[in-house]
Amino acid sequence: MARLLEISGVIECEILKRLNRFVVEVLIDGARSRAYISNTGRLMEHIVMGKKGFCIKNPRVRKTDYRLFAVSDRGLAALIDTQMQMRTFEEAVKRGVIPWLAGYKVVKRNVKLGSSLVDYLLSCDKKLLFLEVKSAVLRGNYSYAMYPDCPTIRGRRHIRDIMNHVKKGGSGGILFIAALPYVEAFKPYGKEDPEIPKLLQEAYKLGVLIKAISMHYDPSDSAIHMDCLDLKVILNC
Repeated sequence: MARLLEISGVIECEILKRLNRFVVEVLIDGARSRAYISNTGRLMEHIVMGKKGFCIKNPRVRKTDYRLFAVSDRGLAALIDTQMQMRTFEEAVKRGVIPWLAGYKVVKRNVKLGSSLVDYLLSCDKKLLFLEVKSAVLRGNYSYAMYPDCPTIRGRRHIRDIMNHVKKGGSGGILFIAALPYVEAFKPYGKEDPEIPKLLQEAYKLGVLIKAISMHYDPSDSAIHMDCLDLKVILNC
């Protein structure tokens, strides 16, 4: 387990309710406040009244006072903030600790590929890899991290565009960040979007790299820890 990112200025809160896709009402020191969330998934097991959350202060230019980035989960915390998940991934790539990305560096973020903007273009020597990253914070049967927790047209499009790139001879991959403590594997969740498991199986057969890593936030040291750098992926579900 690697301690990768320390988060300063963390403020504990109590979750009250979700106001819209991007804003949650929280209770901090007895006062109601609005906190921004970057994750547009449903997060129904996390954004629950009475749950403990972890925030940082937002810059004054923002419409919300705080940013909710993690929610208490099994004595640790689920890292629901997609931007912090990606910062942690980038730090792991920079340190060279992910074995299946050994030698790779981030060349560019938000790269055009087909009809999509893909999260990363990575390179190793002269090899280029288009990599899309998905947040998996839905827990299934205690030990599985799952994606998606709601229908996702955008997610389907990303997978298809990476598949088309691989069909033409390029290299592409999809990475699932299982941002939950105590998970043993990643599985796609077909009940919310039946197309996603089918597309992932098809992508894998075409040669698309399908990988998962796991991480969590630990309130005891205010840091994000990487748990598994090559988490088991189960596609035949």
